[in-house]
Amino acid sequence: MDRKIFHQAIERIVNQERERYGIGTLSEKTVHAVVKHYMEPNEDYHEVPLEGFVADIFREDAVTEIQTAHFNVLRRKLDKFLPLYPVTIVYPIPAVKWVIWVDPGSGAEVSRRKSPKKGSPYQAFNELYKIKSYLGDPNLRILFLFIDMEETRLLDGWSRDKKRGATKYDRIPLELVDEMLFERVEDYRMMIPPELSGFTTREYAKSTKIPLSHAQTALNIFYYLNVVERIGKKGNSYLYEVRE
Repeated sequence: MDRKIFHQAIERIVNQERERYGIGTLSEKTVHAVVKHYMEPNEDYHEVPLEGFVADIFREDAVTEIQTAHFNVLRRKLDKFLPLYPVTIVYPIPAVKWVIWVDPGSGAEVSRRKSPKKGSPYQAFNELYKIKSYLGDPNLRILFLFIDMEETRLLDGWSRDKKRGATKYDRIPLELVDEMLFERVEDYRMMIPPELSGFTTREYAKSTKIPLSHAQTALNIFYYLNVVERIGKKGNSYLYEVRE
C-alpha cells in the first residue's frame, strides 16, 4: 500500500483532468480512473488490446482489471486471460463514505452527511459469487482496496425530497485506508473468525455482523473452494468447519 502514489493518482485525475475538461466529461468514473493510475501510473500500459479484448492494465505479461461492480462481465475476459497470464482483479470498497446531495440545475451542494455504514470485505462476496468458478485458478488474485470517498447524488428522484430514485452521479476517492489481497484459495480462511468451529450459516452471520443472505453467499463460495467442509447438521442447517 502506497498512499503517496494514491494521492498522486487523485491529483492527476480529480484535480488536473477535471480542471482541464470540466466535471462530467471524463469517459471513466472517477474511482475507476484513480485506482487504475494508482495500480499503474504509466499510461503506456493502460487499455492494452489483448486476446480480442482490452485489458485495463497489461505490463510484464500480467493483467490488472479494475472492477467497481458487475463481476459477471469479466467472465469472457477471464476465459481468455487466465490460461495465459496472471490476472489481478481490483475491487474498490468504500471504507467511509460521505454522501453529497447536489442540485442538478445549478450544481450547488445542498447537503453533506457521513454514511453510518463502514466498508467491509464481506460486502464483496455477492460480486465474487458471479465469478465463483474462476476463484480457484492459480493465475487469479483478488485485491480489495478500502477507500474513503465522497459520493455525489443528484436531487432528481421521484419522491418529495427528490432523493428516492436519485442519480448516483460519481464517487470521488479521498484516502486509501487499507488493502486485502487474496493470492491463493487458502487466503479466504481469513474471512472466517478464528473462534468459529462447527458453525451454522446463521452463526457465521452473527459473528461477522453481516446479513444472513451475505453469509449464505460467502459460505457457498468457501464450500465450493474447499475452504470449509460440512461436518453434519444442526436442525435443518449445515454445520461448517474450516479445512486444515
